[in-house]
Amino acid sequence: MPPTPILISAGEASGDMYAARLATALRARADVQLFGMGGTRMRGAGVEIVADCSEVSLVGIVEIIKKYPALKRVWKRLLNETARRKPRFAILTDFPGFHLRLARALKRQNVPSVYFVCPQFWAWRPWRTNLVRRRFVRGLCIFPFEEGWYRGHGVKADFIGHPLVGNVAASRTRAQFAADCGLDASQPIVALLPGSRSGEIAHHMPTLLNACRLIQKERKVQFVLALAQDVKQSQVAQYLSADVSLCVVEDATYDALGAADLTIISSGTATVEAALMDAPMIVIYRLSPLTAAIARWLVRTRMFAMVNLIAGRRVVPELLQKDFTPERLASEAARLLDSPDARAEMRRGLAEVREKLGPPGAVERAADLIAEMLKQP
Repeated sequence: MPPTPILISAGEASGDMYAARLATALRARADVQLFGMGGTRMRGAGVEIVADCSEVSLVGIVEIIKKYPALKRVWKRLLNETARRKPRFAILTDFPGFHLRLARALKRQNVPSVYFVCPQFWAWRPWRTNLVRRRFVRGLCIFPFEEGWYRGHGVKADFIGHPLVGNVAASRTRAQFAADCGLDASQPIVALLPGSRSGEIAHHMPTLLNACRLIQKERKVQFVLALAQDVKQSQVAQYLSADVSLCVVEDATYDALGAADLTIISSGTATVEAALMDAPMIVIYRLSPLTAAIARWLVRTRMFAMVNLIAGRRVVPELLQKDFTPERLASEAARLLDSPDARAEMRRGLAEVREKLGPPGAVERAADLIAEMLKQP
């Protein structure tokens, strides 16, 4: 018999990472032919990429309007390939703005969808859970409290654990990393993680650089700019300046997190990676004014950073929108750099977060569930 076709889709860097690992685990358990939307990691895992996720990666309402033609092209490509290949089902990874609508279109083609990494609708727009219930046959949750929450809303949900647990580690010691980057391991190191999307980089880099200027006036600090997967130095070159000494590294995020005394980090999956590496952090984020105004009506939590949401309290500082200024950021960084006790208290909170993320093996558990679904008529 020929391999069973399955559509698998991810729309951003973290989803590409999770879906790539799921693809590898699923191919070890079943004879499947995987195709869909993703990036370099999914391609490396043997997924036939018919649409690259870089075409649709975006942040906010204004960005959606700008990228609408690209979104429409990707949408048609995926649905045309689905109609031609007739997959057994679709595995859609997070990215709800796109995937909720794709699931509806797939249902019309009689293709059932599995939600791998259910969105955090408990934190924002909870009413959209009804769309998950109607359009997905199963939802796989990465936080323990989500299973009961989703089931309470009629979704057939399973807690699998967080895919990052057991898979986040530095490959170099602080001394090795510092030597490779021309840094002094005996002096403070601050890592900068501005985000993985072009919009995040554009919104964050100018303020980050101005904060670095203020920080270095008061103390001897070494800065490392750790670029996310698929972000190249050419994309940040326009923001760099000779008066701020930055060591720019590619594909070395975990090494930078492991070596840093403090990390200034864009809100998102990277904050969970930092928590798993016990890295003290300041979370920053800025949206366009229009998107931010709309978000204020949609968000249902007092906090924004994922580590704080998981902990249920403010473990790490959040500097968002108008609070994300060079002065505020420099002041917060100085407080943490000057206080080992403050960093130790934060690390105790990060330990709580790690406890709540579940045991290793999340992707393998997801693959087991999906492989069992393949056996069903």
